[in-house]
Amino acid sequence: MSKEDFYENIRNSTKLNHFANLVNLAAIDGDIKPIEEKLLKRFSKKFDVSKEDYERILENPASFPVHAINSKHQRLEFLFDLLRIIYVDNVMDEAEEFLISKYAVGLGYSDEQAEAILEKSKKLFSNNFSFDLYLHFIESQDY
Repeated sequence: MSKEDFYENIRNSTKLNHFANLVNLAAIDGDIKPIEEKLLKRFSKKFDVSKEDYERILENPASFPVHAINSKHQRLEFLFDLLRIIYVDNVMDEAEEFLISKYAVGLGYSDEQAEAILEKSKKLFSNNFSFDLYLHFIESQDY
């Protein structure tokens, strides 16, 4: 499956907001560390973020706040979008896993819930599937 197929349902603004949220999470403990910036550069390519937008977001990540989402369905949909982007190359490395775990916690999941969702998601993302299947799989077991 081509990269374009993965992205067809993800609007550019959504990708930009996801990327900005990741920058926010990386900056939450102060300055963005060189290892975090290296990972963010990789994500900017996966998210098709322009150099101008990348610089603008890094310059002021707080201008793109992470909004709390009360809807369980919408939180899972945000994670699903992000996971699809991460798995465009069929791999999630440790740094990406760490950052998406922080993202899940930022969306309102506990550390334990984020870990459980991430483990299930890693099992699923070895194949291509719909959000409805993802939602059913995640909700079919307690986390």
